[in-house]
Amino acid sequence: MRYFCGVDIGASTVKLVVMDDERQTVARAVRRSGVDYSLSADRCLDEALSAAGLTRAQVAGSLSTGYGRHNVPWATGSATEIACHGTGAFFHFRRPMTVVDIGAQDCKFIQLDGQGRRVEFKMNRKCAAGTGAFLEEIALRLDLPVSELNGLAGRSTKEVSLGSFCTVFTATEILAKIRAGERVEDIVKGAFRAVIKRLVEMGRVVGALVMTGGVVAHNPLLAALAEEAFGTSALVPPDPQFIGAFGAALLAQERMAGTVTGKGSDDADLPEGSWPPAGACGAGSCPAS
Repeated sequence: MRYFCGVDIGASTVKLVVMDDERQTVARAVRRSGVDYSLSADRCLDEALSAAGLTRAQVAGSLSTGYGRHNVPWATGSATEIACHGTGAFFHFRRPMTVVDIGAQDCKFIQLDGQGRRVEFKMNRKCAAGTGAFLEEIALRLDLPVSELNGLAGRSTKEVSLGSFCTVFTATEILAKIRAGERVEDIVKGAFRAVIKRLVEMGRVVGALVMTGGVVAHNPLLAALAEEAFGTSALVPPDPQFIGAFGAALLAQERMAGTVTGKGSDDADLPEGSWPPAGACGAGSCPAS
């Protein structure tokens, strides 16, 4: 039996998947990315292989993706997050779709056709609004563990609108809501809706709506709110936080077999993939402007 490894090094966490030749996941590992991406990837690999009772010599191919994909010396190849999230999502839902991935510091819209080929993509890299960093800032302002946000939002009984998309401005707005006596549960749900509103601004959903990423994995209420906003059911694959790493493992296997067809390569810097344009949020003092 051959084994394949995919590692997704994000700005916040490293996710790693080891799968067998039959595309069954045999082990996973996740840890904070830290300041040494190579070391974090090594530790994830050792942890996963130990759990599966495997050695590095049994890994036939490995592929890295994510923000730190070029910092994995043992990977036999690399691919963009766009390619890997698309591949991982299409494995579970074989139909035309729009993959919406909410990451720690970016969010992605990936449109795929019925054969899993990428049609279009957008990637928000200039602003923290609509990302996990936005929710982390909200939790900080409310003096809450991030892990409690989903439960609190689920107990909301009143709609509290947060008018600004900007993470900095929203944090200030939250202080005003607290002074006005708004309940924490309602403020948190308002923050969740702000995330979804930002996604709606990014683009439309074509085909099925598939949501991936660690933010959705830990905050499933976001998928329900996305259903309301986009007017369609949201499909969430198993282990949505690991979809990028799983897609990387699938591509590692396909590259070894020579069967990769039109799913994207190392091309994350295509100009059409960057959104929004500088200054689009109206915050003239923002460093991204």
